[in-house]
Amino acid sequence: MPTSKKNILALKPYRRKLRSQMTRAEVVLWIMIRDKQLTGVRFLRQYSISNYIVDFYAPKYKLAIELDGEGHLQEDQLEYDALRTEKLKELGVTVLRFENFEVLDFPERTLLEIRKHLH
Repeated sequence: MPTSKKNILALKPYRRKLRSQMTRAEVVLWIMIRDKQLTGVRFLRQYSISNYIVDFYAPKYKLAIELDGEGHLQEDQLEYDALRTEKLKELGVTVLRFENFEVLDFPERTLLEIRKHLH
């Protein structure tokens, strides 16, 4: 099923707010992937698909990248993340999840894992 309802206008203020309040890990990853630096692939940040806003999105590959901090380790958040990932998969989107420390402590390993999904 193709992705639908991309960048819903009603979510625009929230997307802007998220862009202005990026976590340290989000900033670090964005610096590494913006401007087609990663194998020439265009990534967008804080992109909405249906009613969900993903941290980063490569439209050509329908690849979403989510960075998770400590708050994502709570049981209710884990359940929500799993449901969200399933809904995005139903829309044809592949979701990669990384914990913040992975981006900060192992940036090359993170980029290698992302590259695996760009072919």
